[in-house]
Amino acid sequence: MNLKLFTLIGILLCAPLSGCLDESVADNQEQECVTLPAGHDDDGKLRILTYDVLALTDSMVEEFESSSGMEVEFIKESDAGGVLDQMMLTKSAQQADLMIGLDNSYLKTAIDNCLLRETLFTQSPQFENISTSALKPYQGELAIPFDQGTVCLNYDENYVDGENVTLPTSLWNLTEPQWNGKTAFPSPLSSSPGRAFMIATIEYFENDDDNQTDAFDWWSEMSDNGATFTSGWTEAYETHYTGGYGEYTVGYIGDSHLTVSYCHSPGVEAFYSSNWTHSTSLNLPKSSFHQVEYVGIINGAANVAGAELFIEHLLSNGINTLMPENNLMYSVLENSSLPETDGFRFHADIANQPAEIPISRIEMEMEQWLTNWKSATQ
Repeated sequence: MNLKLFTLIGILLCAPLSGCLDESVADNQEQECVTLPAGHDDDGKLRILTYDVLALTDSMVEEFESSSGMEVEFIKESDAGGVLDQMMLTKSAQQADLMIGLDNSYLKTAIDNCLLRETLFTQSPQFENISTSALKPYQGELAIPFDQGTVCLNYDENYVDGENVTLPTSLWNLTEPQWNGKTAFPSPLSSSPGRAFMIATIEYFENDDDNQTDAFDWWSEMSDNGATFTSGWTEAYETHYTGGYGEYTVGYIGDSHLTVSYCHSPGVEAFYSSNWTHSTSLNLPKSSFHQVEYVGIINGAANVAGAELFIEHLLSNGINTLMPENNLMYSVLENSSLPETDGFRFHADIANQPAEIPISRIEMEMEQWLTNWKSATQ
């Protein structure tokens, strides 16, 4: 699963010699890339590169295999960062045909490195069914949204309410002694939710009342306050977080009462626990990030036709509307929502003013942000 969209100061889009581009044009402008020859033999199999928690059901895959006559093979990395790394490492001889899982904090890097090729899906009537919110970060021919959700902090109500701990009203409250050693964050170096939350903190501290400190001062204080940093969401949420289902998994530690997940994660918890959860989101303005995840044909794919067919399958009404139950994310189709069953929708919070940082700025500044984050936390 494994999140900011559009508030950027005009000067970032206006170069002195080139004039000012419309923001939507700048964000979706794509350089010319050469279509690469197949990096592997086309044996009729469709190879899909994705992350390790992609939860397409066996029946979903079998339905595609039956209708297309193709066998599907998944090549799984630990997170979206691993997917991008694998595509970069095998750029001259790609071993997969389809990418599933890069989000709007990673996508521009893949596009700028010519790792994706155009898909015909944008010419399909199905494309018209994709919601405006899913298309906002990127609307082009190199990647198609397939699910979405808002990354935000989740906390354990048993700690905040049960032990009379004051509910944080600022991210700075998390640097106080009552949260010492009780928070866990997936690293933005390798995790897409971790990267999304780091991006949110950039805008959060750019919009607070303190002009003397920035996001990385906060991250440094969090490190000093005993925060746990993990390689990915799974370790942070399942191993360390006390508010989720991790207590039922092998290796559970349960030493953190706050972590990074999604605003709808409490709804997921309730859905799988008969309408019961003691987890909720910390809904502070500008501290969340609207994450969109994409599917795209890899530049160097052997089975392009099969990749096109799988995109159609993934974006079909019968498959995509089931994203909440199967990949634990919102569908990208218009007029779709979360299930009412077992409190899924009831316990899923709506983000209060998500951060709005466009994909162009993310790509331009991400390397420096990651360097600053690493310096602040290690």
